Amino acid sequence: VVEPTGILIDLTRCTGCQQCALACQGANNCGDPETIPTGLTADSLSFVETVSLDETHAMTVKHQCMHCLHPACVSACTVGALQKRPDGPVVYDASRCIGCRYCQYACPFGVPAFDWDNPLGLIHKCQLCATRLDAGQLPACVGACPNGALRAGPRQALLAQAHGQIASNPGRYVDHIYGETEAGGTSMLYLSDVPFARLGFPTLDATPIPSQAEAMMRRTPAIALGMATLATTLHLITRLRRHELELATQAAQSDGAQRAVGHSRGDLL
Repeated sequence: VVEPTGILIDLTRCTGCQQCALACQGANNCGDPETIPTGLTADSLSFVETVSLDETHAMTVKHQCMHCLHPACVSACTVGALQKRPDGPVVYDASRCIGCRYCQYACPFGVPAFDWDNPLGLIHKCQLCATRLDAGQLPACVGACPNGALRAGPRQALLAQAHGQIASNPGRYVDHIYGETEAGGTSMLYLSDVPFARLGFPTLDATPIPSQAEAMMRRTPAIALGMATLATTLHLITRLRRHELELATQAAQSDGAQRAVGHSRGDLL
């Protein structure tokens, strides 16, 4: 079994220098390597956001694909354009993509970016520098960080390091490694000194997103059968009620006609 590669991001060490984002631009030949990205787009696969905590405090947060252990985007892709490699990266094959954007809807982190300016409608996302990993190199962002905020390595080893840091510095970190269990776990792991919800991270349980979708799909036949049964029952009730109303109307009309004949005979007498 291959241990997936991960990246541990220590937000308490991040100074917002943007070197990781600029290195990502250069390594992936996207966007202007001199322009600091401000979001996940077709031209920027990662960016550093400044999050205001109050009037005087802010934190900088690096964003990119989370490389889920059980990626919803891969499960949602109908043509196999997205694949999960055993060593960690979720990679994208543009030659297979049909531009359906199902991956965008499925991703709980809002990562895949659609290229609206490309007539082929391709998706763009961080691939954890998979080609660099294949060559035995660090991801570009990790190599560029001057503050030790980014560390790459086997995911389990990074988790052990992170738990050790929390235990030895209880006042420095919240007791939570984001990505350890969220959505079944991710290869991107975060340490912080404030709760992740305050930084805009989605609150997710440990259930992998694909298993939730599969459970729903398994329930779909029963739901469909129940809805069909209900619709049929309502249809039969409606038909029966309509028939009863028609009979009542006919009876009323017949009774009215008989009364009219009776009145006519009385007039003749």
